[in-house]
Amino acid sequence: MYAVIQTGGKQYRVSMGDKLRVELLEGEVGKKLAFEPLLVGGEGDARVGKPTVAGAAVEGEILGHGRHAKVIHFRKKKEGWTKKRGHRQPYTEVVITAVRG
Repeated sequence: MYAVIQTGGKQYRVSMGDKLRVELLEGEVGKKLAFEPLLVGGEGDARVGKPTVAGAAVEGEILGHGRHAKVIHFRKKKEGWTKKRGHRQPYTEVVITAVRG
């Protein structure tokens, strides 16, 4: 069984046991999370919610927090002007423990 969840402005297709890195979520390591699925499928026809599927739930657990690899933004102009900036996006690693539909 699989589901489509939305968190941090992005949508993810998940099933039980999946590990994913989502936008930073509040909570300590080991905290249980609940997501409302937009779509549930896998057994027969997929059920699409308006906006979420009633009676369905996706449960997860926080494994840890971290930051992605650094992305360098470099600008250069003809007159000899340069600017270098770096950015590391924070994330939360989540494991999906149950998909109920």
